[in-house]
Amino acid sequence: MKKSSRIYIWLPLMLAAAIVAGLWAGFLLAGGDKATPGQAKLQKIYEIVGDEYVEAIEVDSLIEMTIPEMLRNLDPHSVYIARSDLDRVNRDLESSFYGVGIQFQLMADTICVVEIVAGGPAERVGMQAGDRIVAVDGRPMTGRSITNEDVLSTLRGEKGSKVELTVRRTGAARPLKFEIERGEIPSRSVNAQYMLDGDIGYVRLGKFAQNTYAEFLQALNSLRAKGARSYVLDLRGNTGGMLDQAILIANEFLEPYRAIVQTKGRREVENTNWLADGTGIFADAPLTVLIDEFSASSSEIVAGAVQDNDRGLIIGRRSFGKGLVQRQISLPDSSQLRLTVQRYYTPAGRCIQKDYTRGNNDSYDSEIFDRYANGEIFSADSVKFDADKVFSTVGGRKVYGGGGIMPDVFVPSDTTGYSSYYIAVSNAGLLQKFAYEYADLNRAQLSQARDVEELLRLLPGRDVLLSSFIHYAVSNGIPARWYYINISAGLIVNQLKALIAGDILGMNAYYEIINDTDPVVREAVRQIRSGAAAQVVPQQPEEDTRHE
Repeated sequence: MKKSSRIYIWLPLMLAAAIVAGLWAGFLLAGGDKATPGQAKLQKIYEIVGDEYVEAIEVDSLIEMTIPEMLRNLDPHSVYIARSDLDRVNRDLESSFYGVGIQFQLMADTICVVEIVAGGPAERVGMQAGDRIVAVDGRPMTGRSITNEDVLSTLRGEKGSKVELTVRRTGAARPLKFEIERGEIPSRSVNAQYMLDGDIGYVRLGKFAQNTYAEFLQALNSLRAKGARSYVLDLRGNTGGMLDQAILIANEFLEPYRAIVQTKGRREVENTNWLADGTGIFADAPLTVLIDEFSASSSEIVAGAVQDNDRGLIIGRRSFGKGLVQRQISLPDSSQLRLTVQRYYTPAGRCIQKDYTRGNNDSYDSEIFDRYANGEIFSADSVKFDADKVFSTVGGRKVYGGGGIMPDVFVPSDTTGYSSYYIAVSNAGLLQKFAYEYADLNRAQLSQARDVEELLRLLPGRDVLLSSFIHYAVSNGIPARWYYINISAGLIVNQLKALIAGDILGMNAYYEIINDTDPVVREAVRQIRSGAAAQVVPQQPEEDTRHE
């Protein structure tokens, strides 16, 4: 009965607040002073709720709660950002921040330092990978309640401000204390860059942030200096970011006046068509772009530009299908709207955005899981093309719309080695924990390795490493089930080696090992070696297609 009473009290209140939120946003978005009859009605409801409701209500706080729900009825990507959340939401698009210069993971409720940023404040005071942070400014930082956000908010701060970290270090009899002056820490977009095979350079982009293009160009030039003549651009898992960075990256691979992307909205005068300006210095290099179901937005812009211009091969699986353009609008209290104002279209005219039903974001959010359920992730035969949305590349090849970028070469999700045992140890985080502890205990010896090849020679053989991990898993509550262990042995050992190498040598080493058995990367190399990834020479564009 009490629960029912609460529902009767709060339901009309929340409905009223939602109506008021609609009124408030309606005035804001309309940009005018004159209210429509509907807005006047809502304003009256606002006054009635404020004056007559049975309890004194802070209506503004309820509006704050209901605005996100109102925007959900527009499209899946229009969002409200409260003033208190603004810094956190914008952080991923920044290319630098002020902090201490470490990368960490939360393991066994402890902050474990997995990498020290070269030249950063933490390195200058002598902190090391493997250190465990147990206190910050004397305040304990261990326990189940601590989150990644807690750690980030504590370690980051104003430039020049100081923070004292208390750490435990293997081999040290007592905790060590380091006073660190916070400084500028670059937030990198390039996760890895290395020579993949012979003259093939590999670059993995994790996001499109403010400095992504500069990092990317530096990576390409570095690989070219090492002898790279062909390139693999890995955009798998890259959920996008800044449009201008995607345009600049696509521009590097395209001939002058080639279309990159179009944006279209309600007002035709605001529609824009971006073309390559001819300054790209990698326009002749064979190219493959790797995508998957989590490649979205700016990743899809780059992939679409490469594909529609017959510039290279897209390899992997259909991308996410996020083609809505948001404009960030500041509100009077410093909160913000990210409001959808346009859609992205590829050079061939395909709308990148997949279908959605207004007000039904649950089905939109579950669409990726539907792909797994209907087999699209695992079989090319299960991929459904929309026969009504056929487009042509500049060379006359058929490409399909309907949401996302369809790859030229489909590679199914690799589940080789998956078993119930692997899933159990993976879900428990034991692969990462074991690798971290192993690297920590053997850091002095392993740190002598100059590259992946030397490091692998210092690691124990396959059977010894696997046996050590199995005993570790048993001690952490996962029993040894040998039938399933034998199925997953190769996968487990390879991941352990990659994780250990990443801890000792950095992320390049991690990807160098992981990619060695990755079927998508292997297919990219095969396509480059076969000559299929070389540029298709398109017809010259007409003069009047140039962008003014």
